[in-house]
Amino acid sequence: MSVAPAWLPADASERQALHEELHARPPARIRLPALVVYVAVLNQGVSREQEWAHLCQLPGQQGLSPSALNANFLRLRLRPQPGGPTLKWERHNEFTRYSLLQALPADAGLGAAEPDLLRELALPSQWLQGIPGRTIVALQLALVACEMDSAGGPAEALKAAQTWFGLQPLVASLLGSGHSLAVTDFHLRPCGFSRLLVLSDRAGSEMRAGRLAQRLLELETYRMMALLGLPVAKALAPLLSDCEQALAALTADLQNGERGAEAEQLDALIALAARVEHATAAHGYRFAATKAYDGLVSQRLRELGERNLPGTQTLGGFLQRRFSPAVATVDSSAQRLNALAQRIERCSALLRTRVNITAEGQQQHLLLQLTRGQDLQLKLQTTVEGLSIAAISYYVISLLGYAAKALKSAGLPLNLDITTGLLIPLVLAGVWHLSRRIHHRLMPRG
Repeated sequence: MSVAPAWLPADASERQALHEELHARPPARIRLPALVVYVAVLNQGVSREQEWAHLCQLPGQQGLSPSALNANFLRLRLRPQPGGPTLKWERHNEFTRYSLLQALPADAGLGAAEPDLLRELALPSQWLQGIPGRTIVALQLALVACEMDSAGGPAEALKAAQTWFGLQPLVASLLGSGHSLAVTDFHLRPCGFSRLLVLSDRAGSEMRAGRLAQRLLELETYRMMALLGLPVAKALAPLLSDCEQALAALTADLQNGERGAEAEQLDALIALAARVEHATAAHGYRFAATKAYDGLVSQRLRELGERNLPGTQTLGGFLQRRFSPAVATVDSSAQRLNALAQRIERCSALLRTRVNITAEGQQQHLLLQLTRGQDLQLKLQTTVEGLSIAAISYYVISLLGYAAKALKSAGLPLNLDITTGLLIPLVLAGVWHLSRRIHHRLMPRG
C-alpha cells in the first residue's frame, strides 16, 4: 500500500515501486527432496496477454486476472493443500521464466541411475511445450538431502551423483561452508533439458535451499543470455575486417593522394561511416547486454562461495574456462566497432581540415583575381573619363565657336581662331573640374 504520512511531505510517484523492488522475486521455500523444472523463453513479440492466457490453462487458475501479471512476478499454487506444487512466473526485459516446484519422484533420489524426472509433472499435458516464446534455458534441478557433515560425506555424495547422471564426466562444487554440493554435466538431453543435482545436509533450512536454487537457476540463465552476443560477434567479424581495411586504404590515400580528390574521399568516408553506424545501431544493445549479463554471472558465482573437490573441476572454473573466451570475443567486437567509429571521426576531421585549407586557397585566389579585375576596371574607368572629358570639351568648344561666329556676324570684332584657341584650356579645365565634383559626390570618401 502507498505510504500516507502525517509527518512527511507527499510521496514521490516512484517511491512505493522503488522501495518494493528490494522484495521483488523472493526465493521460494524448498523442502527436500524437491524438483524444480525451469524453463526460460525469449519473449520478443510475446505479449503479457498471451502469457496470461497460457497461465490460465493451469489447474485452478481459470479465474486468474490479467492485472495479476502487472508486477512481473507471480507465484501460483497448483493444488490447494500446503506444500503442494507451485509455479512461479517472472517476466524480464528479454526473457520470461517459468519455475515449477514440486516433490521429487520417489524413485529419483540418490541411488537411481538417470531417473525420469518428467514422468510425474504436476502440469497439464503439453503445457510446457505450449509456453509462448523461444526456449533459451531448460533445466531440471533436483535437490536431495544428504549427510554432508560426515567424514566421507562430499566424496560419497559425488560417487552417488556419478551414478545418478549415468557415469557422465561431472563438474562439482562445494558451496558455502560445505553444506551443499552442486553437480552437473552441462549436457542437453534428448528431452531438451539439462540437469543439475544439489545435495544438501539435512540440517539446512528451506530458505537456504530456496536461495541456493535461485542462484543456480539465475547463473544458468544469465550465462545463456550473455552468450547471445557470440553469434552476432562472429557474424559481424567479416564486416569489421572490411571496414578496417577500407578505412586504412582511405587514410593512406588521404595522406599520399593528390589534391582535388576530396569529393571522392568524402563520399567513401560517408559510406563507410554509414555501415559502421548501422552495425552499431543494430548490435550495440546486444553487446552491452552481454557485458551486463557477464557481470551478473560473475556475481552469482561469488555468491555461491564455491570450493573444489579433489580431482573435480568447479562450476565456476568450468564456466570461466569456456564462457570467458566467448564473452571476450563479444567484447572485442564491441571495442572494434567503437574504435572504428572513433577512427572514422578522426579521419573525417582530417579530411574536413584538408577541404577547408583547399577552400581557403581557392578563396584567396579568387580574391586576388577580383583585386586585379578591380584595378583593370579602375584604369579603364580613368581612361574612359579622360576620353569623356575630351569629347565633352570638343562639343562645348564647338558650341562656343558657333556662338563666337554669331557675335562676329553681329558686328563684334572677334578673331575666330584666336577665340577658339583661348576657349580650349578654359573649357577643358571646367569640364575636368565638373567631372571631379560629380565623381566625389557619387563615390563618397571612406
